[in-house]
Amino acid sequence: MATVRTGARAVAAVLAVALGVTLTACSATGGKRAEDARKAAAAAAEGRANVTTPRWTFAMVTHSGDGDTFWDIVQKGARQAAAKDNIDFLYAHSDEGQQQAQLVDSYVDKKVDGLIVTLAKPDALKASVARAVAAGIPVITVNSGSAQSKAFGALTHIGQDETVAGQAVGDELDKRGRKKALCVLHEQGNVGHEQRCAGVRETFDGTLENLYVDGTNMPDVQASIEAKLQSDPALDAVVTLGAPFADAAAQAKRTAGAKAEIDTFDLNAKVAAGLKSGTLGFAVDQQPYLQGYEAVDLLWLYRYNADVLGGGRPVLTGPQIITREDAPALAEYAQRGTR
Repeated sequence: MATVRTGARAVAAVLAVALGVTLTACSATGGKRAEDARKAAAAAAEGRANVTTPRWTFAMVTHSGDGDTFWDIVQKGARQAAAKDNIDFLYAHSDEGQQQAQLVDSYVDKKVDGLIVTLAKPDALKASVARAVAAGIPVITVNSGSAQSKAFGALTHIGQDETVAGQAVGDELDKRGRKKALCVLHEQGNVGHEQRCAGVRETFDGTLENLYVDGTNMPDVQASIEAKLQSDPALDAVVTLGAPFADAAAQAKRTAGAKAEIDTFDLNAKVAAGLKSGTLGFAVDQQPYLQGYEAVDLLWLYRYNADVLGGGRPVLTGPQIITREDAPALAEYAQRGTR
């Protein structure tokens, strides 16, 4: 009987040791899982990706000039998508077509894993984009060049149809009873700008006149618009093709003592405030944040899973007409620089 009891105690001791080891192991595993969860939560809070896909490098080359707030918004979207997708993101820009092409060539030489390009001046970029495609680098065009994107070998194009956007502006001017409008083009040779004004002309029942200005010289932009308003009192609308130029047009209107309504393509915090105050009539939003975000995200999807969106057609992010009634709802996003 004593032998049985002794054996039972021995078994119990072994079980206790085994259970202790198991609990210790579980505790260690649980602690590791907790630590992993904590790290994942911290990474998510910082906008970093907790993924096992390769750390690819994507580059974006745009036709932006210096100080254009529109492209700051595009970059914010691209960089946030890059952080989520575990991507090293590179960015360069030039408003000169040949220089933009050289920047594309430099990234092809660096053998980046994906390339995002604007085609505001498609003839200047054609050979460089072809070189990227021939090197096996997937290309997505964004913002400008929807008509040339597929022919150049890009996977897809993300942006708004500039002609359709212009037509929407023409329709809105008609709704507002405008009779004579000025379309201010701030970058000569930009096919998208020409398409916008041509689209306005297609649907606007009134008279539309183009005014070419040097978008890199804002005082010159304001002076040119002011001179036009002073010389032609019949102008009752001025349409600028970028958010930074709307403010210059509004100042020109005040200085000239004109009554023309100021309308614009694109949205930023100043435009949102101008819409709310009534300084501006309406804006055409093409959602630049979404353009940058989707360009990076779609390149990632292509590299990861050979996914392509659009079915051979552009992925449209606009146009959306924004008026005084819409501005308050967008003010929060405009202030943080994502609309």
